[in-house]
Amino acid sequence: MVCNVTPRQLQILELLLKNRSGMTIDEIAESLRISRTAALRHFSGLQQEGCIEEGSLDKTAGRPVRYYVITEKGINHFPKQYSWFSEIILDQLKQQMGSKDFRHFMAGLGKKVALSLQQKVAGKSKAGRLEALVDMMQELGYDAEILTDFDDGRLHLQARNCVYHDLAQKHSEVCEFDLALISTLLGDEVEQLECLAKGGDICGFCCRK
Repeated sequence: MVCNVTPRQLQILELLLKNRSGMTIDEIAESLRISRTAALRHFSGLQQEGCIEEGSLDKTAGRPVRYYVITEKGINHFPKQYSWFSEIILDQLKQQMGSKDFRHFMAGLGKKVALSLQQKVAGKSKAGRLEALVDMMQELGYDAEILTDFDDGRLHLQARNCVYHDLAQKHSEVCEFDLALISTLLGDEVEQLECLAKGGDICGFCCRK
């Protein structure tokens, strides 16, 4: 989760990112040419957001001076290139393994992740497992839901977005991860009916009811 900050607070985070040992309120105020009162107000908001925290206390020169440092949440506010790095890794894996083995690798990875999440669906009915799965997908950033207006007697799941859409467009084998993950968590074979990366309007899955 990133911080909810104003443009001025973003400037403070940028300064603290460049000065990882910390800065004082007076140093921030001087750097941004704003009053100490204004800086205090921005610091209060950033602390409430969890983007900065109190650092060391300097007692060597007159009155004690508090330094403030950026937190991991504050650092996470800045852009990262996970997709670019992941694409490099997938390209290399596919080149070394070949498409067929790479597809098996992604399926195995999906199953492994699903097994680590089994406690979240243990003891639940098929419908209960599906509801738990949707909750997990929502936490990961999917806009997922269960569909009930079908007459084929099967449970349907759809996601209106894909959290690794760009990767899936370039490496269709990535979808095997989803299929294995969903199948393992539901304890049943799952069919993918539609795929955003292949031009569909949604990512749609179904299994036996």
